[in-house]
Amino acid sequence: MFSKKKDTPSLKTSLSVGAFLAYRELKRSNPWTTVLIVFVMTLTFLNLVVVSGILVGLIEGSVEANKKFYTGDVFVSPLLEHEYIDNSQDVEKIIRTLPGFVDLTRRYAVSGTVVSNYKETLPKDVKQNQTGALITGINPSEENNVTGIADKIIRGEFLQASDTESIVIGADILYEFTPIESPSYVTLKNVTVGSRVLLKIGDTEKEVTVKGIIKSKAGDVDARVFMLDSELRKLAGRGDFNVDEMAIVIDSSVTAERFKEILLASGVGKDARVQTYEDAQPKFLKDIKATFALLGNVIGSIGLVVASITIFIVVFVNAITRRRYIGILKGIGVAPLAIKYSYVLQSLLYAGCGVLLGGLIVFLGLKPLIQAHPLNFPFSDGILVATIPSTLLKAFILFIATIIAGYIPARIVVKQNTLDAILGR
Repeated sequence: MFSKKKDTPSLKTSLSVGAFLAYRELKRSNPWTTVLIVFVMTLTFLNLVVVSGILVGLIEGSVEANKKFYTGDVFVSPLLEHEYIDNSQDVEKIIRTLPGFVDLTRRYAVSGTVVSNYKETLPKDVKQNQTGALITGINPSEENNVTGIADKIIRGEFLQASDTESIVIGADILYEFTPIESPSYVTLKNVTVGSRVLLKIGDTEKEVTVKGIIKSKAGDVDARVFMLDSELRKLAGRGDFNVDEMAIVIDSSVTAERFKEILLASGVGKDARVQTYEDAQPKFLKDIKATFALLGNVIGSIGLVVASITIFIVVFVNAITRRRYIGILKGIGVAPLAIKYSYVLQSLLYAGCGVLLGGLIVFLGLKPLIQAHPLNFPFSDGILVATIPSTLLKAFILFIATIIAGYIPARIVVKQNTLDAILGR
């Protein structure tokens, strides 16, 4: 009589038999059923990768716009207790000597008021249509070389060096583009290219013409008024050359963090605050980015549960309809492990095909397409954020869920009494 150890097939044998059974099962299965299951797995994988990628990319578009059109790679601003960057000219000289430096733009930024209907005679109980804005003085060519904001003029033209009586106004200030009526947020009505508006800084006023309207989808740009730096200095009574902002562009030989460290080591920290573009991001952008990433994972998890249930049902129904076949396999000595492994292997094959097809769609189709043609959201040009490591992680999670969903129903059916299964009881 053989010992129990010799009667039990080895693990290697069970796996080999299981692989053969899986191959036979897939070969004899309905091709349309197989296509449908693979399609479901592909959609599930796309749901895991694309939904979270689009949600994060929506905010990533705002982050990129803020970096490109406002802060540059490194942003220099006044110390919190100061009105402007002390010794701005010395700071600029130091910046220009550092390794990796490419270019910079200097800005004067002063809080002021813009009035649109200042020429109208209004009743005593009617307020003027005015709003507060950060009035920013720039050198047009310098600013455009660094940020390229001239390309974001949606109406009219960008400033030229001779435009002493003109301004470019951000779309967020105008009711036409930001139709908000709130006591805490007032926008200007009936203002467009060619309109005359009144700028007020303290007790000084100046009539100017709107030459262009800018919409960059960077909040710190679209809520500003731009004029020549020389004119703003006159309007604000600034006799010095200490600027309020410097946006610096660097090359790939140095990171923003490293450039910041070198700049601080040179002693600039005593005169100004130095930040990378990530440091200078508004807090709400960071919060929304984290929130959307979480939301994308939640939505992806729901899709993962749906796919797991789909696999469970497919395997369970397949196993139930083939109870007699499974009973005969057990009766002729096929190990239960081999039978269970065959169904798990089928499930993994479905998931593998779905992941492969989904990966090709993402990296060869959707990602380059959206990169070339960003999604036009109201507050950002959305992109698809999908990296190889994060995608592989989500594929691994999908495989684990698939293994579980394939194993449980197979185990339920295989555990049934062999004679009952053969007789269909």
